[in-house]
Amino acid sequence: MANATTGRSFFQRLLGVCATRPPADGDAWSFDGQRIAIDLDRTPELETPPGAVRLEGNGLPERVLVVRTAEGYRAFRNRCTHAGRRLDPLPDGEAGDGCQSVQCCSVGKSTFDLEGRVLSGSAKSAVATFPTQTENRTLTVTLHVAM
Repeated sequence: MANATTGRSFFQRLLGVCATRPPADGDAWSFDGQRIAIDLDRTPELETPPGAVRLEGNGLPERVLVVRTAEGYRAFRNRCTHAGRRLDPLPDGEAGDGCQSVQCCSVGKSTFDLEGRVLSGSAKSAVATFPTQTENRTLTVTLHVAM
């Protein structure tokens, strides 16, 4: 597999600067101790593939990356299993309008498929994924692994 990137410079990767930002509307999501509820009407970042947001704070025990793919939504524990850095969706294809993998923001460029399995890079184990469900323009992410 060719090790594509999200276009960050070497220094951005060295410092672990990820490309994915939190939602512009900080009140577009909430956490109840087990589930994250995201109001899709208030999260335009997830409108089209390969849109993504990173969720942190608000009582979350771990960082979460939510990605819009052509098939729907995917959620990942936003922590690379190699160095603990954040993940970013990796646009695929010439148009860059899809997403079939996520990549660590570090120089190691560990890349994972949408099931969390390692495709390439320094990571030796999968990254955790979380189930998602969409109903009435609300995306629910259920945290199910021991944190």
